[in-house]
Amino acid sequence: MIASEERLTRELYERWAERYPPVAHNPLMRAEEAAMRRLWPPLAGRRVLDLACGSGRYSRLLAEAGAAGVVALDGSWRMLRQVDSALAVQGSMLRLPFASATFDAVICGLAVGHAADLEAWMREAARVLRPGGMLVYSDFHPRAAAAGHLRSFRDSQGATHAVPHHRHSLAAHRSAAAAAALTVEAVAEVRAGIELCEVFPGAADLYRRWHGMPVVVVIRAVNRCWR
Repeated sequence: MIASEERLTRELYERWAERYPPVAHNPLMRAEEAAMRRLWPPLAGRRVLDLACGSGRYSRLLAEAGAAGVVALDGSWRMLRQVDSALAVQGSMLRLPFASATFDAVICGLAVGHAADLEAWMREAARVLRPGGMLVYSDFHPRAAAAGHLRSFRDSQGATHAVPHHRHSLAAHRSAAAAAALTVEAVAEVRAGIELCEVFPGAADLYRRWHGMPVVVVIRAVNRCWR
């Protein structure tokens, strides 16, 4: 079941890749990116994994921040073809093809919801972190998902596709982190009309209707397992 869902997600991103630029291309992504960067650890001279990198928007930002080496991993090779600021590796975020304690930091933007098994995802992220290393990741907030907000896209033929997404509670995130010997240091929310406040067509109505509702959660955790 997990393998078939992972395959479906990869196939959908292969289809999405043609229309998925390597930058934050909508107001939600720009607000999410700002929240992520506020929680980043110092990156200069560090070795960093951009986990489930998509088209590589974070890989570029990590390189600009002075990371000594950036590795970008994603399941979709068509997405990886856009990556030009990192070593691109195709693979599963649930079975990372790296040795333990390889990276000083793992950054993952809006991808963990694709993992049905949150604890397995967290264990793999923790495994490749060096002692004291940081995991900083974002997810669509469970309250937004509960309100019916879906992750979807329109392909080049105009067809709309919904990407599989699992709603993980904040308690589940904390529990999975603890099980992986990670200590959650910070949790931030991106809320409609507050952190997400960019003006765009229809924004006023959206912010009025959903004002204050968290749409994205960002979490920073440290590896406290000393090998």
